[in-house]
Parts: sequence; structure tokens; C-alpha cells
Amino acid sequence: MQKNLKLDLTKLNWDDLRYFLEVARTQRASGAAKRLGVDYTTVARRVRALEDALGTLLFDKSRSGGFTLTAEGQRLLGYVDSIETTVQSATEQVANTGHALSGHVRVGSTEGFGCFFLAPQLARFQDVHPHITIDLLPVPHFVSLSKREADIAVTLERPEHGQYVYTKLCDYRLMLYATSAYLARHAPIESVDDLRPHRFASYIDDLAFSYELLYLERAVPGAQSSWRSTSVIAQYFAALQGRALAILPCFMAAQDPRLMPVLPGEIVVRRAFYLSCREDLRKLKRITTVWDYLRAAAESNRALLMGEGSEMAWVATGTP
Repeated sequence: MQKNLKLDLTKLNWDDLRYFLEVARTQRASGAAKRLGVDYTTVARRVRALEDALGTLLFDKSRSGGFTLTAEGQRLLGYVDSIETTVQSATEQVANTGHALSGHVRVGSTEGFGCFFLAPQLARFQDVHPHITIDLLPVPHFVSLSKREADIAVTLERPEHGQYVYTKLCDYRLMLYATSAYLARHAPIESVDDLRPHRFASYIDDLAFSYELLYLERAVPGAQSSWRSTSVIAQYFAALQGRALAILPCFMAAQDPRLMPVLPGEIVVRRAFYLSCREDLRKLKRITTVWDYLRAAAESNRALLMGEGSEMAWVATGTP
């Protein structure tokens, strides 16, 4: 019979807790090994050592399901997660006293916004905060804040539950775009009805990670999509080949003079991005600094995000 979780601090190796956390978050010893920069056997050995020290089973292990937390593992996770945040906060307070703000921040984002907007903005961020290291994860799927895949997330939808802090980062618009060469080869497009014979690049409906991405049929009823991808960047490059139309975010397409808006007064999709992080992490100075910078960057670029301008603006930093 499994014992109740009792912490014997004389037997506990605190370094083992880091391994426990990563396995709990990735649910795979191999995934934890990659994140920790060690091999699989080291992770497995550390987890076994922690279980032996606590006298309880922390994971149910299987080849198909990976490492699933037991009830005792779930209890321990809450404690250890809190300890990690407390240590980070204490380290930040001590290390940054009288010195430039430092530390590591991982930002997760939707693919297009991450590559076309956040990447250049966060590169400029380090002009002012060179000691804060940034990991940017621009991916065509959701990132998990609870598993610490990211410290800050930019998402299409607000968090529905959990201990998160969130705010609307910005509104943005998408419009229908085509190359000038494409438009020159076809009859003038003067109304939505004129779009019926045209081909579109779009998302794969059943693989789109958010309902918010399925806007083509609503914006252009009856649209024929003959080229589809899970990636908005792939759609962008497909449109640049001059073989199809595509609905693209203005922050991507408006910066490219090769793309022209089609029926800009009629086909406009409006969406929003939300900024979120775990409630406990929001107190860290480096998180707050990145958070505030992203909000300032979005506010400075309202025209670009809403399709009313074509140039990116920069947050005033005092550095050219």
C-alpha cells in the first residue's frame, strides 16, 4: 500500500526536485532530459532517488502514456512549483540589487505574430536589457503555461481557468491579399461575388489549433481552397507565388510591397491577442519588464496591426 507523502528533509536531495519538475511538465523522461541537458538515464535515476527518499510512487510509468503523476505526485508538484518560484524571486532580488536586471524569460506566441512582430521587437528589447536572455517560441499551436513551456504567452484566446494573469494585448486585422502580378492576370475584383472563380490558400480546417483561425468561409462564403497549411507563414509564401489569394494578418502582409489588399473595405477580419502568464511569475521583475515592453510595442504599432500603416514602430529606448 502506498504511503502518504511525508517530507523528510534530511533525506531529500533538492537537486532531484528539478528533475521531478521537468518530468511532470513534459510527461517524458526523454523530454525532461533535453530540457535539462542530460541523458535519459540520469533523469530516470534522479526520479527513482526522489521516490525512494519520499517513500512513495510519484509517477505511473508506461511506454504509451509516458510519466503520469500519481495523486502523491500531484501534491508534491504544487509544493515544488511554489518552491521554484520562490527561489527564482529570491535569487532575482539578491542578484539584481544594484545591478542591471538579468534573468531568463521564455515567450510563447502564435507563429505569425511571433516571427513577424515579436522577433524584431524583442531583439530591440535587448538594447536596453542585455542581461535578460529571451527564448521566443513562435509555434502553430498553444503553449502550456502550467507546464512552464513558456513564462509569458501571446494567444488568440484568453485563459479560461487556472491561476493566470492576463490582459488584452491588442486588436489586429486580417485582409485579403494577392500579388500585383496575380491581379494583373485576372479580371478586376470589384465585389465578393467576383471572388468565386479564384483559388485561396488557407488553413486545414480539422488541424487548426483555434476556431479563431477558421475565418475564410465566413469572410468569403463559398471560397474554394486548393492549397492549405497549418502554418500562416506557409500561406504567406504561397500567396507570394502569385497563384492564389490569402487572408493574412496586416502586420505580416502590409509590410511587404509585393502584396496588395483586395476589397479592403469589404473583407476585413478582426481578431485580438491576449497576453498571459502564471500569477506567481507575474511578480518577478524580469517578467514584468518583458510584459510591459510587449504592451508598449503593441500600442506603438496600432496602425500596423490594424492595417492602417505599413511600417513597424519601435518602443523608445534611447538606443539607435
